[in-house]
Amino acid sequence: MALNFTHLHFPLLFLIITTIFLCISSTFAAKPKNFYPFFKVDADGIIHRYQHIKLVPPSNNPKTGVQSKDVTILPQKNVSARLYLPKISRKKQKFPLLFYIHGGGFCTQSAFSSIYDSYLHKLTSEANVIIVSIDYRLAPEHLIPACYDDSWAVLNWAAQGTEPWLKIHANFSRVFLMVRASEENHFVASLVGMALIDPYFGNGKPDSLWTYLCPKSNGINDRRFNPAAHMSVLSELKCSKILVCTAGKDFLRDRAWTYYETLKNSGWKGELRMKEIEGEGHVFHLFNQTSEKAKVLMKSIVHFLA
Repeated sequence: MALNFTHLHFPLLFLIITTIFLCISSTFAAKPKNFYPFFKVDADGIIHRYQHIKLVPPSNNPKTGVQSKDVTILPQKNVSARLYLPKISRKKQKFPLLFYIHGGGFCTQSAFSSIYDSYLHKLTSEANVIIVSIDYRLAPEHLIPACYDDSWAVLNWAAQGTEPWLKIHANFSRVFLMVRASEENHFVASLVGMALIDPYFGNGKPDSLWTYLCPKSNGINDRRFNPAAHMSVLSELKCSKILVCTAGKDFLRDRAWTYYETLKNSGWKGELRMKEIEGEGHVFHLFNQTSEKAKVLMKSIVHFLA
């Protein structure tokens, strides 16, 4: 007896269309990404971070006299900062103002982490500066340029001079920072210096992390990532001195030196210093803050800020 498949026409058609759709969907589905030791992203877009960052509250140190507190800058974007105030020996005493931008490849760490909080307590005490440590939004949840925009917003917030500690104790004629500066910012006339500690710069070669975190960049030579590729921009930097620090075993050592050499030959008229700590790796001064070499680096930074 002959078989009649007429009654199977629509289910079969549905099966064929569904199969084609699944094939197309799998073709265009995002591929998993792994950026160890920072994070990985599943095909469905779920982000998993490898590092657990221990956060600590602000505190006052009775031995050094350093105080700290947290301030919310942009509540709608969860942008804030931790402020550090050195020991006050006289009424309305003024201190240089340092804006500190924590590291972590744009995608990890926090201004409130235990290692940065501990380090900045020490730096505040030894350098006798007010520090504004910026807690910017992290990638990949907030892609670049979010971190730049957040830092810029905090810089302009501080320039208003309404925050009590800054209003009373900050010397706005001596400002140090690690973020971009332009003619629109209130600090340009008083910008003294910039310190780059183990900087993560591009080197003209493909960088998968930067490309993923900044999909709308101008490529590997985007001036935010590889400023050494833009000598004319370096020559116009709005500060009078710059300190570049690296370590002998830092995997980013060559990039720091490239920045230093390019800036030195750019025609920039400021004072340029380079400090390399032999035999140490990337950000060793954070992970072993009491070591002798960490103390050597601290002295160099303190001297630069003096």
